[in-house]
Amino acid sequence: MVLKGKRALVTGAAGGIGRACAVALAQQGAAVFCADMKACDDTLAEFADSAPCGGQGLCDVADEASVADLMGRLHEWSPKLDVLVHCAGIIHEAPLLETATSDFDRVLAVNLRGTFLVGREAIRAMLPNGGGRVILTASDLAYTGRETFSPYVASKHGVLGLMRSWAREFAPHILVNALCPGPIDTDMLGAETMSAEWRERELDIPLRRFGQAGEVAEVAAFLAGPGARYITGQGLGVNGGSVMP
Repeated sequence: MVLKGKRALVTGAAGGIGRACAVALAQQGAAVFCADMKACDDTLAEFADSAPCGGQGLCDVADEASVADLMGRLHEWSPKLDVLVHCAGIIHEAPLLETATSDFDRVLAVNLRGTFLVGREAIRAMLPNGGGRVILTASDLAYTGRETFSPYVASKHGVLGLMRSWAREFAPHILVNALCPGPIDTDMLGAETMSAEWRERELDIPLRRFGQAGEVAEVAAFLAGPGARYITGQGLGVNGGSVMP
């Protein structure tokens, strides 16, 4: 229970990596506020025995007013914020010449603008309390690039840029790091968001399997805890060996 007494905000918490992170933090003793575009009732129910003081709020992370409303609800729930785990994001697969400007704008709005908006307000909330931990979500593709995923790759590369800048600006009181997942078995790798060809290519890595959301969440919980007090400005690859920088 190394996070007992900590207050955490997790975005994208209704499913996938975000849900797993919310549960992992709660199991380590943190009180967790869950945010998503849809209700997080199932997530809260999963860790109700671990952290009965959890809360939730709806939020479109790309919309500044929606983020402001979320932070107001969060402050009502708890005036103290110690940890942000920002997992909200979307993916888009299409050849460049078939990618509409609106597709590019939407991916950048959610993945990069959303990270900026939520991260900025979370840091603003942490500063009066003397510090905290900010954990963003990038991707192994931010290092490698990938054909037919250019808006997504650009957005996640931008997340790493925000992470490095914030880590320098707010050290030593706020530690800022990023998760860089590889192929994780979530809805993002489903048939609706990624072709069968790319799902098959995702398995061409040393560990020869998809990772589980819980395996990423364990790293997030570590970054939120005392064992990571000398880590900032780092992108941690939870990727089965897909990238070895």
